Amino acid sequence: MTMTRFFFGRKIFSSRMGGGRCHLSTVPSWATVEPKSLGVSGTYHVPNCVDGTWSADSEKRMEIPHPLDRDAPYPLYTINDTQVTELQPFLDSLRKVPKSGLHNPLKNPHRYLEYGEISRKAAELMLRDAEFFAETIIACVPKSHAQAMAEVQVTAAFLKNFAGDNVRRLAQSFGVSGDHYGQYSTGHRWPYGPVGLISPFNFPLEIPVLQLMGALYMGNKPVLKPSEQASLVMEQYLRLLHHCGMDLADVDFLNCRGPVAQELLVQTPVRLTQFTGSSRVGEILAKATGGKIKLEDAGFDWKLLGPDVEDLDYVAWQCDQDAYALSGQKCSAQSILFVHKNYEEAGLLDKLEKNASQRSLEDLSICPVLTHTTEDILNFTERIASIPGARVLFGGKELNNHKIPSKYGAVEPTAVFVPLKELIKPENYSICVSELFAPFQVITVYDDDTLPLVLGALEQMSHHLTAAVVSNDLQFLQHVLAHTVNGTTYAGRRARTTGAPQNHWFGPAGDPRGAGIGTPEAIRLVWSCHREIIHDTASVHNKYDLTSTLSAAWTQPKPT
Repeated sequence: MTMTRFFFGRKIFSSRMGGGRCHLSTVPSWATVEPKSLGVSGTYHVPNCVDGTWSADSEKRMEIPHPLDRDAPYPLYTINDTQVTELQPFLDSLRKVPKSGLHNPLKNPHRYLEYGEISRKAAELMLRDAEFFAETIIACVPKSHAQAMAEVQVTAAFLKNFAGDNVRRLAQSFGVSGDHYGQYSTGHRWPYGPVGLISPFNFPLEIPVLQLMGALYMGNKPVLKPSEQASLVMEQYLRLLHHCGMDLADVDFLNCRGPVAQELLVQTPVRLTQFTGSSRVGEILAKATGGKIKLEDAGFDWKLLGPDVEDLDYVAWQCDQDAYALSGQKCSAQSILFVHKNYEEAGLLDKLEKNASQRSLEDLSICPVLTHTTEDILNFTERIASIPGARVLFGGKELNNHKIPSKYGAVEPTAVFVPLKELIKPENYSICVSELFAPFQVITVYDDDTLPLVLGALEQMSHHLTAAVVSNDLQFLQHVLAHTVNGTTYAGRRARTTGAPQNHWFGPAGDPRGAGIGTPEAIRLVWSCHREIIHDTASVHNKYDLTSTLSAAWTQPKPT
């Protein structure tokens, strides 16, 4: 059986010859794939891009299985399984990049304007072609249409934010007067030159685009290594950027396994790597790169419901969204819920169970877990439920009637109650605060007298990304916020842990390697360093400076 694909303007026709089903879909003129045909009619291949050239040449190829259908006739797509012996073109490309970057405040400033225009065009086309991007995301990382479309909209809004003059404003300098006539200092934001970017699977468009564009805006040349599971999404985005005028050589795109990417970072003069993903891999890269890294790594994220019970239905809905949207596969997902006894008595736990029961694989409000098997998740659930006094509140079972491949997870939204005094015991604490990246959360109950135990448990946590304090009690808010450190903390009755948009900082606190995303401050922090230039240009015999002692004849002082 052969597959024939024709490209006519904005039409891609994918058909299986010999009486097979024909797929007809409208896609953008710059795109090279029909998302709905993936795994159904032929196998699409995602190539590398290095030094301005797309290349499918690789000794090996990696097959990405269809995440929803173990019986799919084809892989979802294939990618180059680049080997260490095939890295030379990438090494050569990155070694050509000077430390001063492709542009900086004193070199090639026209590129700031060019990227403002590229961002404007990309935002317009992304909104026009939003459905294409949403379908591509869902094909690679199954999530509800609302979740996928929100990712596209946030990304487009970010691009709009940096249209026009806003790219060069990222590199805004400042000046300070000096000690004498003709002396002043100027502080600049300076690029690193060659940089690395390793992005995760869960937000295959939003996270890599926001970080990639930040790197480009500041004058760096990035090599992007996307998650294998979601490589297709960024390949299509790069084709959009090329269509909008970006030089093909500005970004290298590498498909490979993790150890190969690490080898590239070690062998080349990459001066900074930004990594989003698991804390374990983050620590490995930190050692391999000698600390030249910015991390937005794992977050075991907590939510604390205060004593003032109001808007119960809304609070229960937001708790469900934070814990189970995208099957909990968000670095900001609600991993543990501290419930004040007033909320428990008001019936919150019953509402959580009811909301979770409404999630369905059919509409992808529950979806495959791409980093754990079903067995892994159920064993983890059983381990926590075996703590004295603990019990499964709901879930803890495999999904019914699914065709998700065995390498992935397929479980119901799950919550396990653990008594607070058992949770904080040393023999239980570490397992209770382990991030699973699945539709799973720990729930415990506290009261006014045991709030210090809760704050003590929060103090012991090792990663501090997002948190939520759900309360309009100002004294309670002040007390909790004053004694916690999470880098992105939502406070108030409508507080959440997930749903980070492009309009505020998103990133961890408490770690000098922490990387932010989305805002001008985050871009400057992650993708540029400070350079101070001290100008001292006046002559020692300056006839125009009537106030300076140097206007008189200068004599050389004694050495000191």
